[in-house]
Amino acid sequence: MKQRAYAKINLSLDIFNVRENGYHDLKSIMLPIDFYDELEIAVSDKDEYRCNRHYIRNTEENSVIKMINILKQRYSLKDHYRIVLNKQIPTQAGLGGGTADAAAALRILKKLHHLNMTDDEIREICMQVGADVPFNYYNVPAVVSGLGEKIERISLKKVYYILLVKPWSGVSTRQAYELLDLNECDHPDIEKLKEALISGSGIDGLLGNSLEQPAFRLNEDIVSVKEKLISAGGRNVLMSGSGSTVFCIDEDRNKIRKIAEELKDSSYYIRFTRTLNQ
Repeated sequence: MKQRAYAKINLSLDIFNVRENGYHDLKSIMLPIDFYDELEIAVSDKDEYRCNRHYIRNTEENSVIKMINILKQRYSLKDHYRIVLNKQIPTQAGLGGGTADAAAALRILKKLHHLNMTDDEIREICMQVGADVPFNYYNVPAVVSGLGEKIERISLKKVYYILLVKPWSGVSTRQAYELLDLNECDHPDIEKLKEALISGSGIDGLLGNSLEQPAFRLNEDIVSVKEKLISAGGRNVLMSGSGSTVFCIDEDRNKIRKIAEELKDSSYYIRFTRTLNQ
């Protein structure tokens, strides 16, 4: 059984509190985008794993393997699986590639074994792998809050076109959170942006990301990418998640295409895509 594991962008991300256990309360608008890995899992007589990226290995830290092991233990699954992952979403990019793969694994095993799960159970299982996994499971435009487990679906009035630009170096999410200063970072107005997306009014000036402040310190290339996108005419330019991908987003497809053309000879990873308005 095959599933697409769609990437996401954080159109805006506000981190505003650190709990006693060290976890962060956040509020973010997350959008699935038309860019994906493809995961295939089938019941087999032995465990097999293949991936087109040699650095994504068959270990317990692999998000797909982690999800499968959680489901095996929870539902007493005894089967072996043949796993084939066609990886396209870059790692350490802020695009949720690993968590999208884990969510796809959950959807597949849920269908393969006819597992009856409530939404609460799905969120609980997802959160054992990562904070973005609940969003990736449902894969709809949403306001995400709490630690990532609260999903408020929203309906976009428009389709938006997106240019993803990633320097080859990444950012460690753990290090970004360690350097986060809640007094110094950006705190965007998530509700105002949500209203603009639902109504179809302009989103200019409404984007923001609390994690840009520490990510800029960890990876100066992100600053350069953002400056180049703005210089090329991008008006809604932001780093996604903990980075290192920077995107520009616009309802004008031709404008985004033109910016992509201007940056095509750069040394960055570049991809043109659009929102999935599911």
